[in-house]
Amino acid sequence: MRYLSLLSLACALTASAGEPILAPDAKPKLLLEAGAGEGPAFHPELGLLFSGHDGIGRLALDGKASLHRAKAGTNGLLFDKEGRLVACEASKRRVTRTDADGKIVVLTEAYDGKKYNQPNDLCVDSQGRIYFTDPCYGDRSKMEMTDAQGKKIEGVYRIDLDGKVTRILGREVDRPNGVRVSKDDRYLYVADNNNNDKTGARKLWRFDLKADGSVDVAARKLLYDWGTSRGPDGIKLDVQGRLYVAGGLNKPQPPAETNEKKGGVYVFSPEGKLLEFIAIPRDEVTNCAFGGDDLRTLYITAGGTLWSLRVQTPGDVPFPKVK
Repeated sequence: MRYLSLLSLACALTASAGEPILAPDAKPKLLLEAGAGEGPAFHPELGLLFSGHDGIGRLALDGKASLHRAKAGTNGLLFDKEGRLVACEASKRRVTRTDADGKIVVLTEAYDGKKYNQPNDLCVDSQGRIYFTDPCYGDRSKMEMTDAQGKKIEGVYRIDLDGKVTRILGREVDRPNGVRVSKDDRYLYVADNNNNDKTGARKLWRFDLKADGSVDVAARKLLYDWGTSRGPDGIKLDVQGRLYVAGGLNKPQPPAETNEKKGGVYVFSPEGKLLEFIAIPRDEVTNCAFGGDDLRTLYITAGGTLWSLRVQTPGDVPFPKVK
């Protein structure tokens, strides 16, 4: 009986891994020509929100585009389990939450008395703890964040339910960008993308995550390396645990980046096997998000443009749940 159960489980996992990624005849559809720079996040009433032109844009359910919040200076966006917008406000170097009444609550704006670099992307685990990355792209003269030795650092942080903030990764990554926690809270995925340096990291890492939200750094595993091309940016997961990672480059940007790996969305198994590549003909492909009533529409931001594509499996998001 035990043998049959294990065999059934193995068959189920094999079938799941072999499920098609894309819907039949799926092709990327251009929705907006400008304004969608980063951080797409779907809400069943608002539609899709995204960062761009220093504000938060909105693509309503009827397809009409508008400005949702001016001068927000955001990058990564997400809706938590209660449908509240949580945002990395890179320009103001903080992480905020917008409550149902529209009040903006600052969740964190400093660590050990120092301002963050540029909070970039964020996710939540099953308990509601928030994880966010804090890289610094471009001008580094205003960096305040340092490690215990006083050296400048770009890390990954966790905000607990009581508001306590902990740096959970530092020197273990080069320049963290996208971040995601697996559905079972077992793994933390980090997109390590130092695209300003020829020898910088362009790697997708997987770390074991402990029950208390800390990271087992000894269990770090390299899932994929973009080599000399532009590395990984935003990360999303579907309900099968597969990773949808924005990355690559269509045109080289010398001297730091080649187009060895083309621009688009790379779909991986949890173990790092490349299952699918969704080519997007614009640079730079920055992020993606699941949306629609069935969470089977993949929205993709690239060079300010917004695209959509139908997939077979719903996304794994804290909000909303599939109807």
